[in-house]
Amino acid sequence: MLFSSILGQQHIKNHLIKSAESGRIPHAQLFVGPEGCGTLAMAIAYAQYILCNNTNCENQNGNESRNLKFQNLAHPDLHFVYPTVSTEEVKSKPKSIDFITDWRAFVLQNPYGSLLDWYSYLGVQNKQGEIRVDDAQEILKSLALKAYEGGYKIMIVWMADKLNTAAANKLLKLLEEPPEKTIFLLVTENEESIISTIRSRCQAIHFNGIPEHDITQALVELQNLDIKLAQNIAHQAQGNYNKALHLLHQDADDLAFEEWFVVWVRAAFKAKGNPAAIQDLIQWSEQIAQLGRERQKKFLEFCIEMFRQALLLNYQAPQLVYLSPKVEKFKLENFAPFIHGNNIDAIFTQLSEALYHIERNGNAKIILTDLSIQLTRLIHKK
Repeated sequence: MLFSSILGQQHIKNHLIKSAESGRIPHAQLFVGPEGCGTLAMAIAYAQYILCNNTNCENQNGNESRNLKFQNLAHPDLHFVYPTVSTEEVKSKPKSIDFITDWRAFVLQNPYGSLLDWYSYLGVQNKQGEIRVDDAQEILKSLALKAYEGGYKIMIVWMADKLNTAAANKLLKLLEEPPEKTIFLLVTENEESIISTIRSRCQAIHFNGIPEHDITQALVELQNLDIKLAQNIAHQAQGNYNKALHLLHQDADDLAFEEWFVVWVRAAFKAKGNPAAIQDLIQWSEQIAQLGRERQKKFLEFCIEMFRQALLLNYQAPQLVYLSPKVEKFKLENFAPFIHGNNIDAIFTQLSEALYHIERNGNAKIILTDLSIQLTRLIHKK
């Protein structure tokens, strides 16, 4: 994967190229950015630039045979660690090496893919993965060996915030006393969830969302889209190329999220002074509680954005509104007057707390039922 194939982020490309060419490469770097901004793609391109001795980010002027190995992510001095879960094939103590074939296929298919996409690829959407101590042991084994081609060894840790405590502590020891000519590239969307002792030993590089015009150009050139459709999708994607691809392929999740949201807020409106309508909220909570936790978290994030969009519309900022719900008889402009300065903070707080408790394996039915009752109160607040 070449720097030239990555959308936007030119200032970061320039910084990484300069560090590689000067030979002053930090042994531990933390790539931080929102979903779909290209952190993983950038880490792989950076690794290829270093390991293949490339001299120009726009083409392969380095070692051709090494570049060919990167086409399948099979370079012997490039190592990956990522969240895993138990499956039918790997029933206990799963670790990254057990899924390396799936991982390579997943990344080559879409290097901008999300954690939920990875779980969907494995067919385990109902589970939350993590990076376990067994992965840390594999890191120790891999990096204890000499580099196959005599240069650097590079370890990419994708979604480093999913390191469990035991794995984080082992990785910390490696970061404190790294093997010679070893580079760690940690990738995360949630910097604060990584223990502070690891963060303090990494040079952090923060990514922004991809500019709208870059997403538009990529959709036109790579997906053969009409310019107007590409611009519309890029606007809705809000800097997330992965979301743009989902929108392009009419991902069922987005429409399902809209339908669940509309059912929820309609039930909340009916529930005030109508005890019978509470049953609708309970049934809704039971339905959402049956989903996998990653989808529940994604849905709650979607709800936060829907409320934010309604607030912007209510406060006369239509140019910032990019969501256009497709659910029948639901119009954002009709919903917007109920979301205002007197209730938006409390709504965001309730949704954020629900996200927090679901991520920590709280009882989803209880969390969502409580959230629904709180929404009934807040949505009628004047």
